[in-house]
Amino acid sequence: MLTDLELLRYSRQILLAQVDIDGQLRLKQGKVLVVGVGGLGSPVALYLGAAGVGELHLADFDSVDLTNLQRQIIHDSDSVGMSKVDSAIKRLQAINPEVTVVAHRQALDEDSLAAAVTAVDVVLDCSDNFTTREAVNAACVAAGKPLVSGAAIRLEGQLSVFDTRRDNSPCYHCLYGHGSEAELTCSEAGVLGPLVGLVGSLQALEALKLLAGFGEPLVGRLLLIDALSTRMRELRVKRDPACSVCAHRHG
Repeated sequence: MLTDLELLRYSRQILLAQVDIDGQLRLKQGKVLVVGVGGLGSPVALYLGAAGVGELHLADFDSVDLTNLQRQIIHDSDSVGMSKVDSAIKRLQAINPEVTVVAHRQALDEDSLAAAVTAVDVVLDCSDNFTTREAVNAACVAAGKPLVSGAAIRLEGQLSVFDTRRDNSPCYHCLYGHGSEAELTCSEAGVLGPLVGLVGSLQALEALKLLAGFGEPLVGRLLLIDALSTRMRELRVKRDPACSVCAHRHG
């Protein structure tokens, strides 16, 4: 049940017919893994924590650097040099002490990633490199967990939801294969803070929809964001029947 304090804290979203008491209870019982507590993971963790998701599992082996603060809004100047996970926990506890945070401060190998994915209901990939995205996708496919994947660099962002429990859903590998171009990081190419905030906020929205069971998740669709012209477009994306990662799930 929800306490009187929780009913008050979450009253504005409980007023929504799509959420209501039942949806808020599902959020309270929900467990989410956030891979990367940087530019994307910051708004994800903040919004999911504020919304009352019961358990946030945060994975990041990095520490806060001064250059992070332009966009990684969960951290502050006092956090420089601190573990990103510990910095995020401090901020989340200040926003909502009702939320339980599970910390993964070391890089996740194949086994620990598989265990971390299995322990939650929804996974959000907020990492900044293709190798991690591929590994997270493979673990989600193997465990049958929905994956909310976001990316942003320069002035361009993209977002999709991969849920191979659904017959029509591709996985991340269906779209990107083994990668098409040399990887760039924000430290090499640059990125604007509000763009990662926008993509991360949309990732949090998709996660809340999946957990509470309302709306239409971004499955089989890729949202492309052009921050320079403030335009968005949507592409339909199909499952690859010969995909080396997810084909076995569909027989």
